[in-house]
Amino acid sequence: MRSMKKLMLAGMAATTMLSGAAFAEGLSGELRIFSDMSNPAPRAVMEGMVERFGAMHPDLDIELTVIDREAYKTQIRNFLTADAPDVANWYAANRMGPYVNAGLFEDVSDLWAEPDFANLASTKGAMTIDGKQWGVPYTYYQWGIYYRQDIFEELGLTVPTTFDEELANCEKIVASGRACYTIGSKFLWTAGGWFDYMNMRTNGYDFHMALARGEVEWTDDRVRATFANWRKLIDMGGFIEDHQTYSWQEALPFMINGEATAYLMGNFSVPHFRDGGLSDDQLGFYQFPAITEGVAMAEDAPTDTFHIPSNAKNKEAAREFLRFVVSAENQTMINAGDALGQLPVNAASSVDDDKFLEAGFAMLSNDSPGGVAQFFDRDFSAEMASAGMEGLQEFMVYPDNLDDILERLEAVRQDIAQ
Repeated sequence: MRSMKKLMLAGMAATTMLSGAAFAEGLSGELRIFSDMSNPAPRAVMEGMVERFGAMHPDLDIELTVIDREAYKTQIRNFLTADAPDVANWYAANRMGPYVNAGLFEDVSDLWAEPDFANLASTKGAMTIDGKQWGVPYTYYQWGIYYRQDIFEELGLTVPTTFDEELANCEKIVASGRACYTIGSKFLWTAGGWFDYMNMRTNGYDFHMALARGEVEWTDDRVRATFANWRKLIDMGGFIEDHQTYSWQEALPFMINGEATAYLMGNFSVPHFRDGGLSDDQLGFYQFPAITEGVAMAEDAPTDTFHIPSNAKNKEAAREFLRFVVSAENQTMINAGDALGQLPVNAASSVDDDKFLEAGFAMLSNDSPGGVAQFFDRDFSAEMASAGMEGLQEFMVYPDNLDDILERLEAVRQDIAQ
């Protein structure tokens, strides 16, 4: 655990203060912030936000406590209950559900009703439980299909916008002696990403989240339809062989070497592709194509958040800090390539001059009307996610086992519901 008192530096307000017209004047007292941003770059971002906000409110004493991320996960319930700070980091969607349901997070729907919060619309669903909002987002990153543009050009392929076009491309890729997709499912979560997209494109975001909440049976015909669509790619030999023996990093060379043409993955993979020798002329990105006509496009974009604990003592200052966090200027600054290197949620922010960050920002800001999911192992409960990802990997290797897999997963869902 590391604690840092706010340091007031002469002249700081003139050089680092963000436009302050939207923020309240005259804040005073103490503002206690607990953060899990313990790695060097995120910690510097967190400390920088405290200093800039403090420069805007010189009568406010800010205490920042930075806790190791893994330790934070085990401590959060205790400190929210016993000695709550005024602001705390966490995650969106179902990961915040236990603390919302226990009455430990403050309802901040009043903030979301303010005009400036319209620029955060892409993540509003992920911050909503029971029709109310319980925190604010500060960063996220896109998932999508990274692909070999040069191989597409060689084979005369165009970027698909529908699943039929994706299947047609895959047939040509397989005929050329390549796999359509690389994947390393040894540690299971990558199969969760494939299910997220197949299910959201087949049945939509609302259905996907209802399944995540345990409100839909795994044996439901709509879930079976998701697996039927997924199996079309498996049966045509779309994935590399023996992917269950590779980690996600160990699966990268198949695409780098041209043995596979695409990877459904998060944007954190881009530096690895570049380090492997792929230029930006060779590497492209596209949104996972539509499957069911009329189903709004939704995306996986894991989102990190700030919340006000219900037991906070300085809620006025906490609300002002949340307004500061989501402002376009702040989100531009903290997500820059020399900071978090991710995407601002605020649609009025700007992103670094990077091909893939710009593509992800445009997609999440303008082309994800269906909603933003957090990823399988964040949206589903821990027990369901663990059993679920085991079943998803098994399906990719042994698709004929689907009935047994779904029955097992349904039994887990029923056990959790009891």
